[in-house]
Amino acid sequence: MVDVVDPATRSRMMAGIRAKDTHPELFLRKGLHALGFRYRLHVKNI
Repeated sequence: MVDVVDPATRSRMMAGIRAKDTHPELFLRKGLHALGFRYRLHVKNI
């Protein structure tokens, strides 16, 4: 598949996309915390 966007435009587009800590994710995490749930992210020893 051919990319129809030039590299500079693609870079700007990708820079605006968040991979983590998005608004819905933070909303859910804050809600769970308010309900008393405690957890850790990216635990290595599972």
